[in-house]
Amino acid sequence: MLKSMTSSTKNKEGSLAFGGQALIEGVMMRSGSKMVLCVRNPQGNIIIQHNEIHSISNKYPILKLPFIRGIMVLIETLYYGTKGIFFSANTALDGEEEFTFKEYLLVIGMVLLMSAFFAVAPFILTTYLNLTGVLFNIVEAVVRLIFFILYLYGISLWRDFRRVLQYHGAEHKAINAYEAGINLEVEFVDKFSRFNPRCGTSFLFIVVLLSIILYSILPNMDYIQRLSSRILLIPIIGSLSYELLKISDKYRELEIMKIITLPGLTFQRLTTKEPEKDMIEVAIKAIEEVKKIRQ
Repeated sequence: MLKSMTSSTKNKEGSLAFGGQALIEGVMMRSGSKMVLCVRNPQGNIIIQHNEIHSISNKYPILKLPFIRGIMVLIETLYYGTKGIFFSANTALDGEEEFTFKEYLLVIGMVLLMSAFFAVAPFILTTYLNLTGVLFNIVEAVVRLIFFILYLYGISLWRDFRRVLQYHGAEHKAINAYEAGINLEVEFVDKFSRFNPRCGTSFLFIVVLLSIILYSILPNMDYIQRLSSRILLIPIIGSLSYELLKISDKYRELEIMKIITLPGLTFQRLTTKEPEKDMIEVAIKAIEEVKKIRQ
């Protein structure tokens, strides 16, 4: 689902590092080992769930090293993000179903299959153009980007999912307001942009650019080896992209970083929509709850 891979927030109260995600009728906000889910139920109440994140990286410090930590973050983001989606779906529908381990595996399997599709399908299509070298990699990346845009555009037309995109915008507005040190009230937060440079959308653009570079330096291989590399290199490209995203966040005031993150901000016009007032209220509540449990 839609999320911010990393979003450092600093204001006069101190600093917190947030990772957010849009849910069904709600927002997930994570900071350190704390995670809060805020979802509005059919009765109009905001249901709050606090979670403690037990990262395997705390048990094995080696997993926190650069280039390794990115893979762990992606795995944990998928796990807890999927858990949040199921909680929000049950809450929004007033259901009582339990999120079983089998359902975890099913959703994670679907995500992995989709990732493989986006990695392999553009390669197969591009091979019919009889291109070689860097030109092949650029065209392949463009095709992959077109696939991604069409996917985003398609789901944005789905009315129920459009509300998720609105909650994504509410999440960004709330974080941007907190970064600015503004009082977190709906009328003030609503004035902020629904775009955020540390969003997962920017991460995906870094993935596309990095894949062009990495595939270009690979040695000559036959068709099967090149096809296999598109799948085998997914965790490596994801890990490197995570490190670059953290660097772009650390030096976000530099003009070069603003240029790099600009494409991701532009395409957030597809991944976010202007939220309603009650959606902003949910996002604000998520931030306030995270602040409360981290004090």
